[in-house]
Amino acid sequence: MRIFLAVFAAIGLWFAADDWRQRSIDHPPGVLAPDIPEQRDLSSATPLTHAGYMLTPRAQIRVTARVLAGERYRFSRAADLMPRDLALGWGVMSDSAVLDQLKISQGDRFYFWRTRGPVPPVPVEAISASSANMHLIPANAAVEKVIDRVRVGQIITLHGRLVDVRTSEGGYMRTSLTRDDTGAGACEIIYVEEARVQ
Repeated sequence: MRIFLAVFAAIGLWFAADDWRQRSIDHPPGVLAPDIPEQRDLSSATPLTHAGYMLTPRAQIRVTARVLAGERYRFSRAADLMPRDLALGWGVMSDSAVLDQLKISQGDRFYFWRTRGPVPPVPVEAISASSANMHLIPANAAVEKVIDRVRVGQIITLHGRLVDVRTSEGGYMRTSLTRDDTGAGACEIIYVEEARVQ
């Protein structure tokens, strides 16, 4: 019985360790990250191997955005490659006046929002075009630490490459290359080579 209680307590502490990352940093109204992500398509790129996965670069990307939500994955598909997703917002989706009227969450590698009132604070198209769920592949330990420790509400800058991923078992995940898509396949997969929190 004591062993069971000790294990149960350890599991509780393990999951509780993530709680502080979800405590949002508040900001007054105003756009904090005005620029859309910068993307430059690659006409050709050499695939690279990372953590046993084959990554095929599709484009260079740099994004500075407000962290809307963050979700760690320990047991899901490719959790060893992409341990934390971040839902990011820029433009209107970095403005507290808009975000305070939305409920934002993540799960199963998706990002979800719903309005707190009868209508969205801005057009749905603006929400979709100004936010995204991003699967992040840290290129090194320093980048992984930044991604792991960033809190909801902070502004983060990520620089790296959008990549398609092939697993050793033959599975395939394709990155989104646009910011205005939604649903399955709309997430960006970024091999993050630089990460910085403002």
